[in-house]
Amino acid sequence: MIDTTKPIAVIGAGQMGRGIVQIFAQAGYEVRMFDAFPAAVEAAPALIGKLLDRAVSKGRMEQTDADATKARITPINAISDLGTPALIIEAATEQVEIKIDIFKQLDKHIEDGGILATNTSSISITKLAANVSNPSRFVGMHFFNPVPVMKLVEVVRGLDTSDETINDTVELAKKVGKTPLIVNDHPGFVSNRVLMPMINEAVFTLQDGVADAETIDGVMTLGMNHPMGPLALADLIGIDTCLYILEVLHRELGEDRYRPCPLLRKMVDGKRLGRKSKRGFYSYE
Repeated sequence: MIDTTKPIAVIGAGQMGRGIVQIFAQAGYEVRMFDAFPAAVEAAPALIGKLLDRAVSKGRMEQTDADATKARITPINAISDLGTPALIIEAATEQVEIKIDIFKQLDKHIEDGGILATNTSSISITKLAANVSNPSRFVGMHFFNPVPVMKLVEVVRGLDTSDETINDTVELAKKVGKTPLIVNDHPGFVSNRVLMPMINEAVFTLQDGVADAETIDGVMTLGMNHPMGPLALADLIGIDTCLYILEVLHRELGEDRYRPCPLLRKMVDGKRLGRKSKRGFYSYE
């Protein structure tokens, strides 16, 4: 079992990283946060603070709890400042080379009993774990966006992940108010193996001129009772992230049903990445 008196650390201060930081801090953990881009980690506490203040204004949180949560978050300027946290969760961009480089640096900051986790949505847990000294303490901990709202955490077992690590990760997920579901290491796991082909087909439907974005999303929300249409969801996830995941699925599984739609590539080439760039299938100016 991990040492719960130690802090946890999150690598990545983007939307997913900030959400992970927030839920652990709310649950009473001291959290250290790092990002390779100093501006991102500098901005993160204020962005998290806004969400906490909004929760207070809507009566969902007491001001004292919000203040205590903010006080538990510590931005750091270098991985060397991490110390030896009980748990380190990587939430960097969805590119395998970047993640491998990060884990090679993180490996020296995990002592016996600690856990290294990745928030990857599609990359092989086994492949990433092969770059650390103790792959039995390496696990996938796949959160969903927006992290403070979505209940699911996919807990992903790599080839060498121990039962103890899985059990510890399940308990940690429960302590931060999430529902952990255990899956095996496979491209896309369960969530994105099912979701991404649907998003991809919606983009093909748009590209082929069958209907406009609003109509495609309307069919899925009104006809299939989805809370959000697939194109709006792609904008929320990040169109570049959708493309990266489909590329992993297509490469690893070798099936044409995972071939990314050319329009998806064109959107990424044009830096129309969804909400984070203010333009995607919809405008967010």
